This record gives sequence, structure tokens and C-alpha cells, in this order.
Amino acid sequence: MSSLLLTDARLAGGDGSAVDITVTDGVVTSIVPTGRAVPAAPAERIAVGGRWVLPGLWDEHVHFTQWASVSRRLDVSSATSAAETAALVGGALRLTATRVGEPRATDSAASELLIGYGFRDALWLDTPSAALLDAVSGAHPVVLVSGDLHCCWLNTAALARFGQSAHPDGVLREEPAFAVHRELDDVPVTTSDAWALEAARAAAARGVVGIVDLEMAWNHEVWSRRLAAGHDLLRVEFGVYPQHLDRAIAEGLRSSDALDAAGLVRVGPSKIITDGSLNTRTAFCFDEYPGLEGHPESRGLLTVHPDDLLDLLRRGRTGGLTPAVHAIGDHANALTLDAFEALHAERPGDASAPRRRPTLEHAQLLAEADFERFARLGVVASVQPEHAMDDRDVADRFWAGRTGRSFALRSLLAAGAELALGSDAPVAPLDPWVTLAAAVGRTRDGREPWHPEQRIPVAAALAASSRGRSRVAVGDTADLVAVDLDPYAATPDALRTAPVALTLLAGRVTHRAL
Repeated sequence: MSSLLLTDARLAGGDGSAVDITVTDGVVTSIVPTGRAVPAAPAERIAVGGRWVLPGLWDEHVHFTQWASVSRRLDVSSATSAAETAALVGGALRLTATRVGEPRATDSAASELLIGYGFRDALWLDTPSAALLDAVSGAHPVVLVSGDLHCCWLNTAALARFGQSAHPDGVLREEPAFAVHRELDDVPVTTSDAWALEAARAAAARGVVGIVDLEMAWNHEVWSRRLAAGHDLLRVEFGVYPQHLDRAIAEGLRSSDALDAAGLVRVGPSKIITDGSLNTRTAFCFDEYPGLEGHPESRGLLTVHPDDLLDLLRRGRTGGLTPAVHAIGDHANALTLDAFEALHAERPGDASAPRRRPTLEHAQLLAEADFERFARLGVVASVQPEHAMDDRDVADRFWAGRTGRSFALRSLLAAGAELALGSDAPVAPLDPWVTLAAAVGRTRDGREPWHPEQRIPVAAALAASSRGRSRVAVGDTADLVAVDLDPYAATPDALRTAPVALTLLAGRVTHRAL
């Protein structure tokens, strides 16, 4: 029997009085006033020093290998034009050229390839092109990944390298861009796993105890390997994409099944992407995008036909895989909810049916009639609040007149929907405090709150970030975090940088700064 005693703690959401928390074999077994705890076995003691303790935090939507890679890439997110982006690329190439023999932070495993990330071109007045990058890079291959991951901008040398020499402008969207992502992620496993472990440490240092990893890979192999190598800092549920669905079913993978005795890594959802994104103007909407009127894709891009979506949902359900369906535009969301409604009506009663509720990933723009369907159909709205801060100006431009129902967290809650919060890292940082701040404040960088009527209470945001738990209770698995501030009393700006002093995973310390 193992026992841990947290002394002089305060429960977030409580009355502020000091308590001692006893953890026995990974479970919270008592919460009593400080000085009165009597552990059943000799206990390790950690003095919390009056800090606030709350349930450990989850990020419900992550592309973990890409997130782990981002710090090795050139950050071009500050650029406000295509020309400024190209200038950043040129500057990086000149800098690396002067460092002969030194490791280059902007390199991937293929050392001559420069990879950048973070550009957002929706509001640029000029146009990205291969020729613009060629002017600063010459024959040096360059790939820039957009901030929303749905677009890649390549120069001529990179287009040739990735089999896209005939592409007219070097800006790849949706599946051609995803194909480039998959090749960029093809680095030696010892390298990518070392990056992943570093990213897991950083996540634990921000109070993260679990992630849903929706990387576009055969994640069963990836996380089995990482488990064997001792990766034990996070709980992980990994996604299965349509190209791997038959394999997952054939191998008997079912959502919630554990890969290890401790249950750290589990099979997650069956992930399906039905449309694009707002910044790339491929989110599938009822209305045309301003400036694209009359274009064949003026309303965005539907990437999975409704009949095919329903077929994928049926197959996954029969195989015991919970669906997680990406939909950003209001039309894509409506069609996805239609498919869930059809599936709901069929009620197969199959013993192999998934054991968790389906999720609609993003739900960024919704028709008014669709809010109530989440609760009625038992569909979780898995949303990323920081996207509202990233996309507010783009939404005001391309979703004018509709932004009151975009990133509409309060409306979803009012309709009875269950929320699950995440980051979509690397689109936004894998930092639940950034997520919480955006959810409760709808503001960043000193700007006025954007649609403040869609802010949600701290308790609701915490529950959506910790699998329904907004405060610690006896009987809980001891996935816990201790912070220096009371999240219920903190301002949104303070929440963004909340100092995390301690993170526990089933009573085991994964981060300690006290």
C-alpha cells in the first residue's frame, strides 16, 4: 500500500480553509482539516503551503507529435503579410548559413529542409506564392505550415521534393497539405519520441494529466512504443483515422481499452474530418465567403460526403470505436449532427457499441437550430476556446453577421450540451490555463472581450477541462494539480499564466516546483 499526504492545501471551489488530503494507492481517501489526517500507512508528505488543489487537467484535442516538433521550427506567426513571412524565411536562411557546423533549430530530420509554422493568411492584402518564397530561398526547400494546420506553403524546391511540381501557386490545402504533414513527421522514432517526452514534461508542468492525441498516424504503434520506452507522464487516448479504421477493427481495438496494466494509454476515438478551417476558408458553410462569390468552393469544402460519413460512423460503432467528427462551418456541423441523429435513430443495441459518448470536434459555427441537438443526441461539444482569440478578426471578416453563434460556449451550455475543452495543439498552445482563460474571459492582449455573452463560468470551464470534475472529492483518482492562485477568483489574464506547483498522476508526482 502506498500513501501520500498533501498538507496545508486549499480546495479550489471550497471555502478556503486549510485541509490535508490523503492519497492511498492512487485514490483520494480523505480530506480533513489540516492536522487531523491519520494515513493508514506511513505516508510521504508534501507541504502544499496553502496552495489551491483541483482536479488534474485534460487537453481533449491534441496533435501531439506535431506539437512536440513545433519548437524546432521557424515561427512565422508574427507576420502580417506574405512579404513579411518571406522576409522571416530569408532571415532564417541567412542566419543558418553563418552557423556552419552548428545544429540548426529550424531543421527537420532532413537537415536541408527549412520548416516554418504559424502563418495565418486570411487577412493578408498580398498573396502567398512559391515564387515569393523562391526569391528569398533559391534552391533551398522551404515548407511553411499554417497556424490552423489545413494549409502548407511551399517553394518550388519543396514542391518538387513532395511530388507537387505542377502545383500552380505552392499553397496546398486540406488533403494535399495533410500529406505533407505526414512526411514532415517521418523522423527517426528515437528523435520524435525524445521530443514527445520533452513535450509531456512541459504539459505536466502546466497541470496536464491527460490528452486525446489525434495525430494523423497509426497511433497504436506510436504509443505502444512510447509506453515500452517508459513514457508515463500523461494519460493518453489516441485517435484512429479512416485510413486505419479497418485495421483497428481487425485488431480488436475498442475505445477505452487499455494498452497497459496501469491504464495510462487507451484506445481513443475514431476521428473523421468533414470540412476545412476558417483561416483557410475551407470550413463548409451555408453562406458564401466574402470575396469568393461564384467560386466552386465559395462556401468552403466538404471533405466527406454525408452518406460516407454515416457509413464510417456505423462501421466504427460496430467495431466499438467512439466517433470524433471534425466540423467547423455551420453547414458541416449541421450535416454531422444529421449523421449522428440517423445513427441515434438506428439504435443497433450492439454489445460492441462504444463505451464513451461521441464528440463533435470544434463546433465553431453553429446554426441556431443545432444547439439543442447536442444534448438530445448525447454528442459532446469538444471545443477549443483559444481559437476564438486567434480567429476573432477572421471571423468578423468572413462570418460577418454570424459571429454571435461562433465559438458559442455559453449557448451550448444553455442548451444542455456537455463541453470538453482542448487546444488543438499546435494550433493553440497545449496549456489548459490558456484554454481556461479564453473560455471564461473571451479576451487576450488587452483587447475588449469578443462576444462576452459567450463567456462561461470558471466551474463549467474546469469541469470541461477535467472530465466533469470541478473540485476534488474523496474517491477520486488522485490526478491532481496544485496552483498558486484560486482559479475561481483569478482574472482571465492571471489564469493564462497560473503558476503550477505540483501535478500528480494517480498520486505519483509528475511535476513538482515546491
